[in-house]
Amino acid sequence: MSPSTVGMRKYTTSSSKIARGVFAAISVNHRACFHSGPRHIRCFDESDGKGYGMRVIIGVDWSDQTFAAVAQTFHLYHPTDVTLVHGVELGMLEHPLVAQAGNVQGYDDFRRAMVDSGRQVVERAAAMVPAEVTSIRKVNEVSNPAQLILDSANNLSADLVVIGARGRNRLSEVVLGSVSHRVLLHSSRPTLIVRGAARKIQRVLVAIEDRDDADRVVRWLTQHPFVDPVELCVVHAVVPIGVNEPYVGPEISAWLDDVQRYAEELVQTTAGKLVSAHHTVTTKVIQGNPVAMIEQEAKDMDLVVVTSHGRKGISRFLLGSVSHAVVHHVTCPVLVLR
Repeated sequence: MSPSTVGMRKYTTSSSKIARGVFAAISVNHRACFHSGPRHIRCFDESDGKGYGMRVIIGVDWSDQTFAAVAQTFHLYHPTDVTLVHGVELGMLEHPLVAQAGNVQGYDDFRRAMVDSGRQVVERAAAMVPAEVTSIRKVNEVSNPAQLILDSANNLSADLVVIGARGRNRLSEVVLGSVSHRVLLHSSRPTLIVRGAARKIQRVLVAIEDRDDADRVVRWLTQHPFVDPVELCVVHAVVPIGVNEPYVGPEISAWLDDVQRYAEELVQTTAGKLVSAHHTVTTKVIQGNPVAMIEQEAKDMDLVVVTSHGRKGISRFLLGSVSHAVVHHVTCPVLVLR
């Protein structure tokens, strides 16, 4: 059966209804007191509004791609408090005793230069933060970048991790690793992977597999609306069973009808929960490989939202993951909810 669009609907609402981010990390809190530098603490109150009050971690390095991740965050949300955390990667030279044992010449100068470079990247990232952000915390540490981002996300109970992807191919990521790959693989929190230039978000593809996915998506989009109104397209992929038409008996035919009805009900129910003054919503049920179908549908989108079921390590490598594959195939930012 060739991939095809099976159904499509549009949902709208009247305007009278209210719809009620070597690496650095940016975090945003509800009400919190943070060190904004040595011995400095700033406090702020939770604010109402679109994207306010979120705790966000943004990973940046010297690449253009990861600075795009900083800019992309503020196209999505309006955080009020930001923490920049930079991890200086020294590898085996992270520990001075190793350098001393190896009689490494100029180690102290090298370490100072790397730490200073980290300070500069934090300052450059801070300069990109909008003036409305009232408090900025800066941390510059010698640490594994991915682990520092993960630890920061856990320690700050982050709502969202944002990181730029530099385009390393999937095989090299599996074998050699990358910061974005490791964060996506090991993070237990929603993660935004940014590819390409930062963009305003107008059209969003929301891919759901089942009701748990739908509930997660609805909860996130309701609690964390985007800065600007968007067009959502809720899509569900029905995977063909690979049986040719002449060999489909009554039982299989009835089962396929049930699958189709379930898919239609799933996307329509989800759309009904999402429609608001902040969202217009359309739905699609498509047939084909989920990754290929999402990649195709994403070509005209500014953002893709998918969910992760938490598969990690060797099981992800052997069995695959739709969310992980989507991140590697689409060219727009991908928000992975957990």
